[in-house]
Amino acid sequence: MNLNELIETSGEWLRGIGPESDIIVSSRIRLARNVAGYHFPSRASEASRREIAGILRDHIADLANDPPLSFVDIEDLNKLDRQFLVERQLISREHAESSGPRGACIGPKETVSLMINEEDHLRMQVLRSGYALDSCWDEISRIDVGIEERVQFAFHDEFGYLTSCPTNVGTGMRVSVMLHLPALVITKEIQKVFQAMHKMNLAVRGLYGEGSQAMGDFYQISNQITLGKSEEQIIQNVKRVVPDILDYERKARHALIKGDRQRLHDQVSRAMGVLANARRISTEETMELLSSVRMGINLGLIDNIPLSTVNALCIQTQPAHLQKLRGETLESAERQTARATLIRERLHDQNEAN
Repeated sequence: MNLNELIETSGEWLRGIGPESDIIVSSRIRLARNVAGYHFPSRASEASRREIAGILRDHIADLANDPPLSFVDIEDLNKLDRQFLVERQLISREHAESSGPRGACIGPKETVSLMINEEDHLRMQVLRSGYALDSCWDEISRIDVGIEERVQFAFHDEFGYLTSCPTNVGTGMRVSVMLHLPALVITKEIQKVFQAMHKMNLAVRGLYGEGSQAMGDFYQISNQITLGKSEEQIIQNVKRVVPDILDYERKARHALIKGDRQRLHDQVSRAMGVLANARRISTEETMELLSSVRMGINLGLIDNIPLSTVNALCIQTQPAHLQKLRGETLESAERQTARATLIRERLHDQNEAN
C-alpha cells in the first residue's frame, strides 16, 4: 500500500451518513487473537515474531476478501508514516511506537485493519460510519472465521481465547462507539454520563482510544469485560447504553437552543469565522472549533458545510497528516500555519461548490 495515496482521501467511516451520525461518528469492533504454540509478542523472540508475521500475512492474503487487504510493514515505516496511520485510526499508538517485526493489513476503504504483532499476535478491527455495530460484527466475524480456518489460535476450554492482557481473555473483543457530545460538555452534564458508564463497566476514552485525551468533545465508549460474556452479550450491553447517551445529548442540545438560540448561534458563527480566517491555529483549538461547527450543522445553524467535511478535517489537520500533505517535516509553528491554510482552503472550496 502506498500511504501517499491516502493523503487526499478520507476513510469511509468519516462519511457522516451512518445511523445516528449526528452524534455517533463511528462504530468499531476489535478482536484479539494469538497463534497457538508461540509466546505472546512481549515474550517472543524477534525470530518468532518474524515467523508469526509471515504466517499471518500469508494466511490473511489467502482470505476471500473483496476488495483485498494491502500489507504495510510497520517496521520499515518512518516515525511520521507510523503516526499518520495512528491518526487515521488504522493502527494503535502502541503498534506505532513498539519495535521489531510487525505489520498491518488494511482495506482500501479503511474500514478493515488487521495489526500483526501488536500487544497480541493479531488485532482485527472493523470500523463503520455512524451506529453500525451489527454490521461491524458481521464483517469481523467473517474475517475471524476465515483466518481461524487456516491458523490455530491459543484457546482454553474454560477461559476462551488467550490474550496478553487478562482483561481481553475470553472473547478478546472490544466494542466501541465514538460519540460527539458537545452539549453535555457545555451544560456540564458530561461527568454524570462518565459516572454512569463506569458503574456499567464501560470505559470512556479519548479520540485515539486508551491513554488518549478527549479533544473536540469526542469520546469513545467501550466494554471493559470480556471474560464470561459472549460476543452477542458484549455487543448488546453497549447497545443498551447508547440510546440513553443519544437521548441525553439531544435533550442538552434542545435545551441550549431553547434557552438562548442567539447565543448558541453566535458561538457557532464565531467558530466558523475563526476557522475560515485564521492564519495560525493549534490542534486543540481546531478540534474545539470544529466541534462547535459540527454541532451547528446538526442543529441546522449551518447549512453550507457537509458533516463529512468537518469529520475529515478532524483527522486531516492532525500533525502527521499536515506534514504528509506538505511533503516535509514541519515545526510546531509551521504546522499551525499549514493547518490554518488547509482549513481555509477546504472551507473556501466547499463554499464554492455550493
